[in-house]
Amino acid sequence: MIEPMEGVRVLEVAQFTYVPSAGAVLADWGADVIKVEHAERGDAQRGIVKVFSQNVGSEGSTFSPMMDGPNRGKRSIGLALEKPGAERVLHELIRSSDVFLTNFLPGARTRLGIDLDDVRAVNPDIIYAVGTGFAHSGPEADKGGYDSTAYWARGASGDSATPPGAGHLTQQPVGAYGDNIGGMTIAGGIAAALFARSRTGVAPTVDISLLGVGAWATQMNVNLALLAGGPLPKRSPLESRASNPLTGLYETSDGRWLSLSMLQPGRYWPEFAARIGRPELAADERFDGAEKLMANAAEAAQIIAAAIAGRTKDEWVEAFAGMEGQWAVAQNTYELGNDPSLRAIGQIAEVVDAEGVPRELVASPVQFDREAPRLSRGPLFAEHTDEICAELGIGADELIDLKIAGAVT
Repeated sequence: MIEPMEGVRVLEVAQFTYVPSAGAVLADWGADVIKVEHAERGDAQRGIVKVFSQNVGSEGSTFSPMMDGPNRGKRSIGLALEKPGAERVLHELIRSSDVFLTNFLPGARTRLGIDLDDVRAVNPDIIYAVGTGFAHSGPEADKGGYDSTAYWARGASGDSATPPGAGHLTQQPVGAYGDNIGGMTIAGGIAAALFARSRTGVAPTVDISLLGVGAWATQMNVNLALLAGGPLPKRSPLESRASNPLTGLYETSDGRWLSLSMLQPGRYWPEFAARIGRPELAADERFDGAEKLMANAAEAAQIIAAAIAGRTKDEWVEAFAGMEGQWAVAQNTYELGNDPSLRAIGQIAEVVDAEGVPRELVASPVQFDREAPRLSRGPLFAEHTDEICAELGIGADELIDLKIAGAVT
């Protein structure tokens, strides 16, 4: 299979999910991603044992989706950047890398000698990529952020997802929601920067913020709000049915939801009416044509709601099989992990953990030559320190000295 990033080395000095997930995508694409973890503490995310009251791993196993998801395919080196002896290793890593990727804040980058000028002094041709919370410069450049704050709350998704009259702000639907979208965006930016370097010989910097990714995700409504000169009015999730009964949400008899999105109602109405067991509705003078259907949308929506409420989700999946109009079941995360379309193309991929047990992870969504990527597990803490140091020309005696000094582990 083609691995378009084969031969590219990425040096990642980052933790948690946002920026590391970008490294995971690049590793999926064939890059050699070296993850620098603090020689004593490692990636801070390794210390998280529960999220949403759910264990992030299982007893007796090193496999943790919270770590292996955004770190699969990488190699880990334990390096204490604040120790003088670490500089030699760091500089050798920078010299041998095509990309330097970090989410450290400006003050930490300066203190540890990994700011743009520091890195470019060692390797002028390196792509320097930073994932920030709010901006690479300006009044909030030093402000840290997570996807719940910068992407979801500040990025207007939270407000947009909260229905009118709600007693609280709708939270992100899943963990690391904005982080993974942001990481994919960073990976695309790095790919473009590498392409530009190959064409021009000049290595650009890459800066992407969670706030900026949030604004891009909501750009349609932001643009409309700017045009209108104020925030858009709140809409109920069921409100779209009032103008087109073949769009919006309908509840099944077993409490599941179907999402209809047939933007050409006149085209799809006859077949849809037959599928719900009401073929006579196609010739009903209230609904026989797109204009009439939309003029009487509320009445049609009531008929559809009653019909959908009469059968279970599984019964509707069978009834709608092969239907031309666009619709989907609102799946839960376990159902998504077993989605037949994803499984058919290998996007739910097998990895083998450090104990030799087969596990599964979601692969990044880009495929090349229509082939599924081959994933490998995330590294154990500092698992590849000796291997990487040997590649850098650091001999056994020097490595022992660095370990005694606490520079590497």
